[in-house]
Amino acid sequence: QVQLVESGGGLVQAGGSLRLSCAASGSRISINTMGWYRQGPGKQRELVATINKSGSTDYSDSVKGRFTISRDNAKNTVYLQMSSLKPEDTAIYYCKVYYIRYFSSVEYDVWGQGTQVTVSS
Repeated sequence: QVQLVESGGGLVQAGGSLRLSCAASGSRISINTMGWYRQGPGKQRELVATINKSGSTDYSDSVKGRFTISRDNAKNTVYLQMSSLKPEDTAIYYCKVYYIRYFSSVEYDVWGQGTQVTVSS
């Protein structure tokens, strides 16, 4: 069983910064791609950013140049540094992790519980 623990959400003024963290725990697993998604009020969940095991990243156009995703493989933790925040960034942010179990090639995914980010104007 893999569990994700997210932290770092909160209330910030427009133009401010926040850093989200998501730590994955589980035994006999190898973490592959890690990512952040968000769901704003009345909107569908959307991709924010992903980072693979080698460190290659991908961002949605709406956050490029403002958000930075990174990971610490030794800690099985992914981060999302958010800068120049806008009111439209207000959403619940979810971490998603892909993993495989030792001696298996089947890839699974798991979601975090979500953390609220609110940007005031």
